[in-house]
Amino acid sequence: MAQPFREAFPVGSLVRARGRDWVVLPRSDPEVLVVRPLGGTEDEVTGIYLLLEHVEPATFLPPDPSDLGDFLSARLLHDALRLGFRETTTPLRCLARIAVEPRPYQLVPLLMALKLDPVRLLIADDVGVGKTVEAALVARELLDRGEVQRLAVLCPPHLAEQWRRELKEKFHIAAEAVLAGTTTGLERSLGLGESLFEHYPFVVVSTDFIKSERRWQEFVRTCPDLVIVDEAHECADQSGGRGAHLRYRLVAKIAEDPRRHLILVTATPHSGKQDAFRNLLSFLDRSLATIPEDLSPEARRAERQRLARHFVQRRRADVEHYLTTETPFPNREAREETYTLSAEYKDFFQRVLRWCRERVRDPSGGAHRQRVRWWAALGLLRAVGSSPAAAAGTLRERAQGSHTSTPEEADELGRRTVMDLTDETAEATDVTPGADAEDEAPTSPERRRLLELARAADALRRQADRKLAKGIELVRGLREDGFYPVVFCKFIETAEYVAAALREALPGVEVEAVTGRLPHTDREQRVTELATHPRRVLVATDCLSEGINLQDHFDAVLHYDLAWNPTRHEQREGRVDRFGQRRRLVRTVMVYGADNPVDGIVLDVLLRKHREIRRSLGVSVPVPESESVLEAILEGLLLRGRPDDVIEAKLQLFETEVIAPKRTEFHRRWDRAAERERRSRSIFAQEGIKADEVAAELQAHRRTLGGPEDVARFTQDALHALGAAVAIRDGALEAELRETPQALRDVLGLDRDTIRGRFDLRVGDGEFHLSRTHPVVEGLTSFVLDTALDPHAPEEVRVARRAGVVRTRGVERRTTLLLVRLRFDLMTRRPDGTEHRQLAEEASLVAFEGPSDDPSWLSDEDAERVLAITPDANITPEQARYHLSRVLEGMSALQPALDKRARRRAEAIREVHQRLAAGARLRGLRITVEPKLPPDVLGVYVYLPVS
Repeated sequence: MAQPFREAFPVGSLVRARGRDWVVLPRSDPEVLVVRPLGGTEDEVTGIYLLLEHVEPATFLPPDPSDLGDFLSARLLHDALRLGFRETTTPLRCLARIAVEPRPYQLVPLLMALKLDPVRLLIADDVGVGKTVEAALVARELLDRGEVQRLAVLCPPHLAEQWRRELKEKFHIAAEAVLAGTTTGLERSLGLGESLFEHYPFVVVSTDFIKSERRWQEFVRTCPDLVIVDEAHECADQSGGRGAHLRYRLVAKIAEDPRRHLILVTATPHSGKQDAFRNLLSFLDRSLATIPEDLSPEARRAERQRLARHFVQRRRADVEHYLTTETPFPNREAREETYTLSAEYKDFFQRVLRWCRERVRDPSGGAHRQRVRWWAALGLLRAVGSSPAAAAGTLRERAQGSHTSTPEEADELGRRTVMDLTDETAEATDVTPGADAEDEAPTSPERRRLLELARAADALRRQADRKLAKGIELVRGLREDGFYPVVFCKFIETAEYVAAALREALPGVEVEAVTGRLPHTDREQRVTELATHPRRVLVATDCLSEGINLQDHFDAVLHYDLAWNPTRHEQREGRVDRFGQRRRLVRTVMVYGADNPVDGIVLDVLLRKHREIRRSLGVSVPVPESESVLEAILEGLLLRGRPDDVIEAKLQLFETEVIAPKRTEFHRRWDRAAERERRSRSIFAQEGIKADEVAAELQAHRRTLGGPEDVARFTQDALHALGAAVAIRDGALEAELRETPQALRDVLGLDRDTIRGRFDLRVGDGEFHLSRTHPVVEGLTSFVLDTALDPHAPEEVRVARRAGVVRTRGVERRTTLLLVRLRFDLMTRRPDGTEHRQLAEEASLVAFEGPSDDPSWLSDEDAERVLAITPDANITPEQARYHLSRVLEGMSALQPALDKRARRRAEAIREVHQRLAAGARLRGLRITVEPKLPPDVLGVYVYLPVS
């Protein structure tokens, strides 16, 4: 029987097996030892079956005096060691494992979360700031600390794939997407009586799917201990129909468990409805629902601070220059362009308007049939304004509302499809709504009239369509100015019609249309394929206004069709106007009909006011019931006057009697909402966590693991030392690998001989973002460290060495620098007695002056300075070996001081973990840190004065 591993091989200890040395990891059990090679990566973690394989304790040997390198090889070893750590001692443990370099401001929600018991956060930063990263950081941290075991993300279905990919690629959380189309396949793996949410520890769940009567109770019963709710404002408003009520019920039930961690994510926490906002706050803490609306007075400081513990809300302006770190967001240049209807199109519009007026005045069929006619007429007006193709498609189809049973159902469906309501089913809004609202025979006079209008619409394609000509002109202009545009259309038919015309008008430009006809998984593939073309234009419906970020490959937006909801406009523009956009300037263009009365109303009442507020405040502000105001104005347009009145002749009177009064009151309410938003953002931008606390943690993180500048220096130095031709062009690293060792190319696993990458997120086509966990950097650190520790590796690949002697003017006495690897067993004990063990590692530079038996120890800062010292004179190999041997012979005298240093460091690590994670302390979690002795001395470097 094998000896229990915790007695024989504790976490963090060194063992020897299979002819090499390994470090023991926490996931071991009495029969299988989980280990990682010294200097290896997470991909090399393996299990050793103790009943079959021989394992023995190992000690880390000191360097060989003949294994000499220079000052650069010492720095390479130090950088490779600390950049390669994935199990770190810093209290923000997640930062060692993730494949993204968070901006300093993105650490604020994480630090807030660690102070809460349970974690209940509302992250309400502006569009494009990075709320997904902020929420996922908290999830990764709680998982790494062992405070949660399972995670669920609730989100709209069209965002599920984005969440699944972000969690996997950036945070190494392999989640399953639980959607209507994936559930059957996932359930095949379940055991008898086992829930899908018990079997899969990490899931991304469609809120639309899980809110159903059949599913929601199962989810609540087996709900993970951490839940992230994206687009959380959609779950707070109970007045938006049955779907909204079910979403509210689901999240409210999840929030009832006082032990559950809950993170709410939304860019629009206040939709303009105070009750919905209070519901949102009640998910965090029931008592927050009674907080006054205006928290700005000094007398309400205590209430303000109570909410600020859970709520962070920042504009781009708040984070662009946070902690001296520049986070460049592009400037947005907004333009308006007009066209006029051709005589043929104007005549067609008047015929359609006459038909619409007749239908909405028809009282037959009762209230339900009247509402179906109303939405069919309004949808037809949208389609006619969009394109002849959309108009023809609408005229030939049955009205969508025909399938409803009540006036309320007809209104809910109509507002969602016609008014651009930003609901979780947004991907379905690009379908033409249909105009035939009657239950008549196909040969009826009314049906024949619709088909006649459809044929008239077909005749307007191309030659009579001045909007299309204007759209082609604008896209051509954007391309000539160096932009890569996305053309947003309302309907599938319009997008396909516009794409076909652009292909014909712009030879040599690759044009792709992405619409709701494509499954979710295929849309991103189409965009990715299009991005490989140097001259490209993307035409899309609003199925791409959320879910797929386009800033890597596109930098302009043309609103071919005006959205009837300002939030939809903001979502479209936010696909390219967000962090990571390489261009300093993005351009947005709205095109509208100067003589199209519907366009004029939408532009005047909604879109210009929205843009004015955004320009003033720095963020978009939703306004309550904008769709009902627009609906009322359009109702006036359709019901006033006789059906055959010429619209132009009545517009001025209509403006004075109908539009102006409603617009004035509506804009007054919008201004009040904007003022409330301004007060809120000024209060909650940084209230929860102070900047100096973020700065301290960031400094500790970069000191332990290295920052982007360390990654850049190491990557360039290591590649150059290994024979690559390295250059920096236009801020990007370019490396030619043909002359590098084949062993390195095998480790990197590239399918090319060149690398082009950047050390920030603003990467262009064909470029990598070279973070510390990118496979190129990770492979490079592993290769440099492995070859340095392997004395049998070929000389040409051992660019880092464990020993060296330097003559320099930088020291006055003989100075010895030790590169030490410290290992710790970090254990979290829960109130129920269960334990979560983690290996924690860090690199430490230790320096002293004088002989080994009487050292004068230097400070940590001075040790860092010693590593940067450069040689000023040569030294022979014989002299170098002599001086190095003297130090190595005295290493035993240094061991007590190194062990003492490791113990002090263990206590410091425990204290900082306890201080930062106040929430863990409230939850009754106890943290202990045990050093693994003796520390590993990886490198010994001697610096001699020139004299």
